[in-house]
Amino acid sequence: MKDLKKLLPFVRPYWKLAAASLVFLTLLVFMDLSIPRLIQRIIDEGIAKNDSGVVISTSLLMLGISLLSTLIAVGNNITSVRAGEGTARDLREALFIHIQNFSYGNLDHFTTGNLMVRLSSDTGAVQRLLQISLRIGTRAPLMMIGSLILMINTDRSLALTMLPLLLVTSVVIGFFSVKMEPLFRVVQKKLDRLNTVLQENIAGARLVKAFVRADHEAGRFGEANEDFTRRTIRVMQFMSSMSPVLSMFVNLGMVVVIYAGGLQAIDGHLSLGQIVAFTNYMLTTMTPLTMMSNLANVWANGIASAQRINEVLDARPEVEDAPDARPLPAAVSGRVEFRNVSFHYNGSNDSPVLEQINLTVEPGQTVAILGATGAGKTSLVNLVPRFYDTSEGEILLDGIPLRSIQQDTLHGHIGVVPQETILFSGSVRDNLRYGRPEASDAEVERAARAAHAHDFIMKLPNGYDSRVEERGVNLSGGQKQRIAIARALVANPKILIMDDSTSSVDVETETHIQNALKTLMAGRTNFVVAQRISTVLNADKIVVLERGRIAAEGTHAGLMQTSPIYQEIYDSQLGGGPVENGQPLAEAERTL
Repeated sequence: MKDLKKLLPFVRPYWKLAAASLVFLTLLVFMDLSIPRLIQRIIDEGIAKNDSGVVISTSLLMLGISLLSTLIAVGNNITSVRAGEGTARDLREALFIHIQNFSYGNLDHFTTGNLMVRLSSDTGAVQRLLQISLRIGTRAPLMMIGSLILMINTDRSLALTMLPLLLVTSVVIGFFSVKMEPLFRVVQKKLDRLNTVLQENIAGARLVKAFVRADHEAGRFGEANEDFTRRTIRVMQFMSSMSPVLSMFVNLGMVVVIYAGGLQAIDGHLSLGQIVAFTNYMLTTMTPLTMMSNLANVWANGIASAQRINEVLDARPEVEDAPDARPLPAAVSGRVEFRNVSFHYNGSNDSPVLEQINLTVEPGQTVAILGATGAGKTSLVNLVPRFYDTSEGEILLDGIPLRSIQQDTLHGHIGVVPQETILFSGSVRDNLRYGRPEASDAEVERAARAAHAHDFIMKLPNGYDSRVEERGVNLSGGQKQRIAIARALVANPKILIMDDSTSSVDVETETHIQNALKTLMAGRTNFVVAQRISTVLNADKIVVLERGRIAAEGTHAGLMQTSPIYQEIYDSQLGGGPVENGQPLAEAERTL
């Protein structure tokens, strides 16, 4: 219940609709409870006394109440649905916005499939809980309380006979409700796993086909699907056992009423109409309990989902603005300094990814980060835009610690071309303007030319207005990378981070891109993460990482003279050709 209370702020904007729904519901309960009393009147005052007038007038009254009840029930459905749908919409929006504020560390913790289930399935479960509560969930207890009062009013002794049965039935429902909530929580976790496998498989469908791993993936999905199905069946079996138990109590109540009421009628203490009315009130008391059994699974599912939603809403971004954080000045030179920086993922103290990094990048310099896979290259550049916070030490931009800068203004000065190219469905132009929607067509074209993307874009059916399909599936890897580079350039950043962003283009195209970038990025600070040594030859500074530490730092010529690691990388890629004054000879240059 604590988790449900946390979600009440999302219901408050719709309190008028919820209140109207409850008013309609209360009126509906009063009308439903009046029917058994009217039946008693027809039997005792109409049929027993041969008074057709009473039968006709009471029947017409019952018909009028039924018609009015229908209208009121429609009103209750409309208001409850609007309240539930509005709450679900606001909850989904709040979750989505909160997820957008997550840092990379949070996204490492919550998987894509996990978040998708919480945004869809879990939100839907809370929505159903609210709607059912405004309809059946509130109606059932009102009907039960009203029926009990009228049962006592009809015959006190017979009502007292029924109380133990009602108490036992209530305890049974409570038992099932308590047991079902953790079961539903497990089911939702299994659904998380199923969605994660499904999302991975759909996103990597081409890779699966390329490696002929369809059977393997079918096995993974089948295992997750079977696990989810098995858990769901277990919950459904547990739930289904509740309905027969409650039906048994209802039938037992009927037997008690007919037997005990019949004996009192024989003695002249009860009329036939009173027995019929009492039977109806007993059914009206027991039926809500049966309804509560069906409601119990909705409540259990809703409570489990509310807990999972609150886990997301309660998760604070691992990287947040300090209370005294200030905007970055509009005029930024781009000087970046690492001071004794160490970094661990997820705050762990085991296996540091980066250790004791000291590095200064002057404004306008191009710094290349080189190293083996797992050396920490991407982790290093991810610290510059503060996608992660350093575990130790600090990073300064123009002498200002990153932790004291508002993130939005920091990101506004940094352009990032990530390792994994992400494009959104829409036009090519929309993707290029993603970081700066107000950019002019001339600026977009200029950036596309610099990224060597203009020519292939113009060959598309509609040029810059051609549609990019989901995840850019209608473009090649190299085309997507060039669009990603142009997208970063359109944002006009003071600092550009290119994380192995030319790995999918040929050497000739890479050379064209680098030549164009020299002019366009003049006066800007560039971080270039590269696997190919040809990418870093002309960098102002080359940083060689090994196991999270800086193993060497300098220009290509200097490192060829002083760094065995750099020489080894160079030889492995360019064939160990002859070197003169730290520069490759013509033969090696032609290889580039």
